[in-house]
Amino acid sequence: MRQTLINLEESKIREVANAGMGRSDVLAFWFGESDEVTPDFIRQAAIESLQKGETFYSHNLGLPELRAAVAHYMSGLHGDIASNRIAITSGGVNALMLSVQALVDAGDQVVAVTPVWPNLTAQPLILGADLRCFSLKPEGGRWTLDLQALLAQITPKTKLLIVNAPNNPTGWTLERDEQQAILEHCRKTGTWILADEVYERLYYEETPNPAPGRPKPGAPLGGDGRSPSGGIHPCAPSFLDVAAPDDRLVVVHSFSKSFLMTGWRLGWLVMPPSLTQPMGKLVEFNTSCASVFTQRAGIVALQRTDEVTPRVVAHLKHCRDTLVPLLQALPGIEVAPARGGMYAFFRLDGVDDSLAVAKRLVSEAGLGLAPGNAFAPEAQGWLRWCFASKDPARLVQGVDRLASWLHSRA
Repeated sequence: MRQTLINLEESKIREVANAGMGRSDVLAFWFGESDEVTPDFIRQAAIESLQKGETFYSHNLGLPELRAAVAHYMSGLHGDIASNRIAITSGGVNALMLSVQALVDAGDQVVAVTPVWPNLTAQPLILGADLRCFSLKPEGGRWTLDLQALLAQITPKTKLLIVNAPNNPTGWTLERDEQQAILEHCRKTGTWILADEVYERLYYEETPNPAPGRPKPGAPLGGDGRSPSGGIHPCAPSFLDVAAPDDRLVVVHSFSKSFLMTGWRLGWLVMPPSLTQPMGKLVEFNTSCASVFTQRAGIVALQRTDEVTPRVVAHLKHCRDTLVPLLQALPGIEVAPARGGMYAFFRLDGVDDSLAVAKRLVSEAGLGLAPGNAFAPEAQGWLRWCFASKDPARLVQGVDRLASWLHSRA
């Protein structure tokens, strides 16, 4: 067995969840998913596909119809994106791993902005990369980027920069001028950018002005990718807004979050056209292809996105605005509303071992949260709360349990 695999840390999130799974008395907010099921019309599309007998392989890069639908959908958000830049993957995490496999050799220098979902830093390590983490800085509960310091760390020796924004767990989101500065710097150094933008639709700020030459979000698309009843809704700033098609940029997306499809394992990549055919080879050697019935569900999800995503975003904003003020009212907690994503990331005074505290909250309070140090050492003392709850009353009940537990410690 490779020593790299032996040295990989197990997921601290899973470690906490494993301690509480099967207990009906635990309010679980540890995983990054909504507790709301996938809309019926999306599930029905998969059922109809199965009933037609679509149980065979598809093209490595995905069904042409789905690639076209993704291209239309993304074009409505970020300007013209051709389907020859799209690859369909078996989930967002598969898209991330494929990207790292395509771009990184053993010994290559990789810079990752942290705190971040641990898969993004584990993947370069699995491939033997020289991983260097660059930390955001907390200020009053909100995490911020020192842009100039980040640019100074990216040199001609840096093969890949990994950025997740909107960010899991912090809710930090890049501004468009920051993306432009990062892109221009990486052009000079020859560095690839891997942008994990799976939370781009879960965005709660005013919609930024489109980049020059780009249509406004919601501009009519035409074609198969346009939602029947109207346009595309706003999203967070994206590297695609400022990049050219041949830039060294790979953007990762997923159906999981904004379409309530976490268990379907369906995602996609946007990349330079020159990378698409080699990426198809990698898909073949990883998963061969995404299942056809799952892809059929993805097509319907994109065609009827206005029946899903705007409602999901509005509900998640309500959940955020329910949870965060309640947390802010508790003594010893520092937290700011997330600009994007589905998490409240908060610091708890007096905590020097997030994992131990998260386990205690499960056993002593029946409250399941993710430990901050699962995302980076600098997030020690922080906890992540996924607020994607179908019933916001669960969030209130969870805060009550946390308040009681804090009172018992006083």
